[in-house]
Amino acid sequence: MFFGYMFVDLMSPLQSMIEAQRGWTPDVFGMYGSSEFILNVFGFLILAGIILDKMGVRFTGQLSASLMFIGACLKYYAVSDSFAGSGIETWLGSWWTSFPASAKLASLGFMIFGCGMEMAGITVSKAIAKWFEGKEMALAMGLEMAIARVGVFAIFSISPWLADMAPATVVRPVAFCTVLLLIGLLTFVIFSFMDRKLDKQLGLDSRGGGGSEEEFKVSDLKYILSSKVFWIIAFLCVLYYSAIFPFQRFATNMLESNLGVSAQTAADIFRWFPMGAAAITPFLGRYLDHKGKGATMLILGAILMIVCHLTFAFVLPEFPSKPVAYGSIVLLGISFSLVPAALWPSVPKIVETRYLGSAYSLIFWIQNIGLCLFPMLFGFALKYFNAGRTEGMPYDYTRPMLIFVACGVLAMLLGLWLKAEDRKKKYGLELPNIKK
Repeated sequence: MFFGYMFVDLMSPLQSMIEAQRGWTPDVFGMYGSSEFILNVFGFLILAGIILDKMGVRFTGQLSASLMFIGACLKYYAVSDSFAGSGIETWLGSWWTSFPASAKLASLGFMIFGCGMEMAGITVSKAIAKWFEGKEMALAMGLEMAIARVGVFAIFSISPWLADMAPATVVRPVAFCTVLLLIGLLTFVIFSFMDRKLDKQLGLDSRGGGGSEEEFKVSDLKYILSSKVFWIIAFLCVLYYSAIFPFQRFATNMLESNLGVSAQTAADIFRWFPMGAAAITPFLGRYLDHKGKGATMLILGAILMIVCHLTFAFVLPEFPSKPVAYGSIVLLGISFSLVPAALWPSVPKIVETRYLGSAYSLIFWIQNIGLCLFPMLFGFALKYFNAGRTEGMPYDYTRPMLIFVACGVLAMLLGLWLKAEDRKKKYGLELPNIKK
């Protein structure tokens, strides 16, 4: 997951360079960012959840890691110099000419990678739920998320540095992260041997599905979809994450434009966002395990996100201060700790274990709809509100940023509704995870 998160954001600090070297304008860059989620939105994630519940964490994890590596290889070829001038580029460039051929093939690779990445996400969540049932589940999930988000810090540090090495090129960081994903595939193979040993110790079936006594059936999806609290959590998830991951795609250029700094400096500032999350997520997980208050954390996280995006929209353009930028980014990282640390351990409290993989996949699927649409929406809004901008001039991000503010407000309202439902129905979302 560490290497996966690195690959997701390796192009985020390079928006200016990819526009100069490959002609990717903001709307193209936004559509490329959306491509990671397109196949998931059109049903792959639902299939992934069914595969996970049918085949278990070992098979699904190795499949997902393989898809991530294959997609990365395609993306590497798309931005490489060997692609430029090739017959494939000529053919891809002959239709939909406003979308560069390199972006088309890179988007296809990102789609395949995205299928593997999201499948890996639900697989890891179910694996941790299996290994830590009745124990420090939130702490374990928090540590996994913290390690993954250090990958975002790493790539915002490494990607511009690799790209700026003479000769400056976007190819080098893509190649680097592709090799890392191959290593990541090997690490999951190692985990599979460990998981098989656990199954033998616990007397579970050989698939590593998680120990449910009754096999999952597709018809069981109706039990998940009929749950009101499931839908509240799912929509809260999509709104919150739609104001985080699409924002990461454009954050470096936003800081470039608002602070008047280079891409490297902007990336160096934004890289501290995941560190705020990584630093406190394990502690929040431990607090949830021992004290609870999951629904309250969801509300607080949404409020912090609203404050941060309002700062990026209105304060930074008027007062271009690096300390304000650093403070807002670290605060956004804290918000990004509060919500996921409380969100994912809450799902096993509202669905049975045998439905868990499918429940996670449905939430990820709904989340992916937002993650697919919002980069495109934001990219087009950025281009629309900057009509008439001359090349080399900074972009005006004020009005486009209000899209993310609106997501935060709606997520906060859903958090309040979720807390009210938990108080009424006693799901235990405010209770600790460790059973005494």
